[in-house]
Amino acid sequence: MSKLAGLLVLSSSMMALSACATAPAAPPPPPVVAEAPAPAAPVASAHDRLFKVFKDSDEASLKRNPLNAIFRGDMRYAEHLGDNISDAYYAGERAAAEHDLAALHAIPRDQLNETDQLAYDTFEFTTKDTLRGLQPDLLQLTEVRPMNHFFGFHTFYPTFASGKGAAPFKTIEDYDNNLKRHHEFVTYLDRAIGRFRQGEQSGVVDTKLTVRNMIEQLDNQLKMKPEDSPYFGPAKQFPASFSDADKARLTQEYRASITDEIYPALTRLRDFLKNEYLPRARDGAGLMYMKGGPELYRYLIQSTTTEALDPEAVHQLGLSEVARITKGFEKIRQEVGFKGNLQQFFDYMRTAKQFQPKTRDELRDGFRTVQTKVEARVPEFFSRTPKAPLEIRAYEPFREKFEAGGSYEPGTPDAKRPGTFYYNAYDLPSRSKWEETTLFMHEGEPGHHFQISLAQENEALPSFMRFGGNTAYVEGWALYAESLGYPMGMYTDPYQRFGNLNDEMLRAMRLVVDTGIHAKGWTREQAIAYMLGHSGMSKTDATAEVERYIAIPSQALAYKIGQLTILRLRDKAQAALGPKFDIREFHAQVLDTGALPLPILEQKIDRWIAARQNGGPAPQPQPVLTPTSQPTPTGKGERG
Repeated sequence: MSKLAGLLVLSSSMMALSACATAPAAPPPPPVVAEAPAPAAPVASAHDRLFKVFKDSDEASLKRNPLNAIFRGDMRYAEHLGDNISDAYYAGERAAAEHDLAALHAIPRDQLNETDQLAYDTFEFTTKDTLRGLQPDLLQLTEVRPMNHFFGFHTFYPTFASGKGAAPFKTIEDYDNNLKRHHEFVTYLDRAIGRFRQGEQSGVVDTKLTVRNMIEQLDNQLKMKPEDSPYFGPAKQFPASFSDADKARLTQEYRASITDEIYPALTRLRDFLKNEYLPRARDGAGLMYMKGGPELYRYLIQSTTTEALDPEAVHQLGLSEVARITKGFEKIRQEVGFKGNLQQFFDYMRTAKQFQPKTRDELRDGFRTVQTKVEARVPEFFSRTPKAPLEIRAYEPFREKFEAGGSYEPGTPDAKRPGTFYYNAYDLPSRSKWEETTLFMHEGEPGHHFQISLAQENEALPSFMRFGGNTAYVEGWALYAESLGYPMGMYTDPYQRFGNLNDEMLRAMRLVVDTGIHAKGWTREQAIAYMLGHSGMSKTDATAEVERYIAIPSQALAYKIGQLTILRLRDKAQAALGPKFDIREFHAQVLDTGALPLPILEQKIDRWIAARQNGGPAPQPQPVLTPTSQPTPTGKGERG
């Protein structure tokens, strides 16, 4: 209660008491003098109203999606995983999106400055896309396939809860919250079975390939003794401050949670998939073979690339890029003096012992060497770098077989938890030292680690821009970041250039193969053969890639689309600004407002070009950039 409200209550109470008192007659009260009306509260500016919409939307979203809060280091809802599989959850997300759009549209956009208009447009674009995916015609195609071998709670949660993931384990409350999340994980697994059954009834089922892979993943977990499982990891690393009594209690409860709850739930899911769902799963790998699949694929392309693209146009772009990059391979084959043809050169590069790491430590040390070299050149290309450090870590053995060559997990905005570059050490002979530079630059520096960390560390941005994003921008930036290896002097060795071209070829082939599978009916084997025939990829990598595209259609298309857009915008800026162009300033413009939809990013860069043409300080001398007419490197980071 405010001081003014308190005074008004006190005044009313005194008047009531005086009316009840018995006293001699008194002279009439003095005339009442009307008080001047209180000044009206100031009308909130359009800016303040806009940021209130952002704040309210974000706060409500964190309550509905507590995992997102935990990844930010916000522990207010840490006892929950979130209920993101029920009808109530989907209804809540849809209602929230509708409410947010209505609140946004009540704000006069023309009263906002350019920066706020950028935020307005991004929020509107993202929310409309979210709302479209929650409409019944699309939701009925996705909700009944709640997990697959590439994205699923059954593989995400073990690492998250292991004591080595995003969930903290510093206090007794942290440990108890994890036990509470275990209960919700079990509920999720059982609800997933219900969703799969719902799909069986509607005729919307996943592929036999994906189901078999999930069964194997579950088998791999269930083979572990409870004490060896990642779920028991926190009980092996208690903080020294815990009492013996607390350690004994928690150890007992963690063991019981695994044996009495988690393992039985994983077994129920495994048995259901194996005995009931697999016989009813579809044979055709592509969405074109699934009920409603063609319509879903078109939506997914637009959602992941942020552009309205036709599958056939994407396919043809991929074919043209494959042809261009093949010429770059021929140049390297001739440069190193290899006498065989290009296919024989690919076979040599994927099988020669000199390129194969002998141990996991050798693979790790190679990435650390690249990190040192990259960091030495970063100041020439970036005016801003993250506060969060970057940790290099191998995938855990229980999940490495089905993971990509590398991925990135963000740290916290306060930099207390570092960002993590995960590399894959499964089947060491299939890992090639010539791919280390391009993979690190994609997943680590200056790729995902720079883009994601700089955004979330920028407290001036609304939360949805700090922590949200779209695949085309996020992966497009990481792919673009690899091309900086040329001016940074990272690809002087022809075999490292081969690795970069090989990863660029991967991104180009994705345009061909993803659309081939989902719009043209390509088989798994046909897609693997295409990738082996046009690159130096190992069969292990090519197989994992193709099975990934089958599991998560369209996601892999966004890399190349995003990269080509950023390169085109850089070329446009260089041509328009000439000697005024500063690569560090361009990178700051691309990175300082988070992951923008590509059309909105282009509008922003166009405004920056116009402003720079009208004045500004002269840039410092810059390194020469490789023009985009040359082979444009890409990378091999997969998860974003």
